[in-house]
Amino acid sequence: MGIVVVEVCTNNLISMLDLEQLEEEYPEIAVMRTDCLNFCGMCRARPYAMVNGNKIFAKTLEECLLLIKQAIEAELKEFYEI
Repeated sequence: MGIVVVEVCTNNLISMLDLEQLEEEYPEIAVMRTDCLNFCGMCRARPYAMVNGNKIFAKTLEECLLLIKQAIEAELKEFYEI
């Protein structure tokens, strides 16, 4: 398990991306794909993921991925500054 957990619903558009590449870019994280994260309304509307329990969403896949990376970096910064 990583310091930062990125959870994605396999039914959401974001799951089309190779998010496991994030684990190579950030070895301290774990990407978990699940059948459902119980945000069906959001899941149908736009790409989203959960980063350490916080919803990250955007209008496009590219923007969502950028926001996920920013959230990962913020979580790691906070962890290592403690």
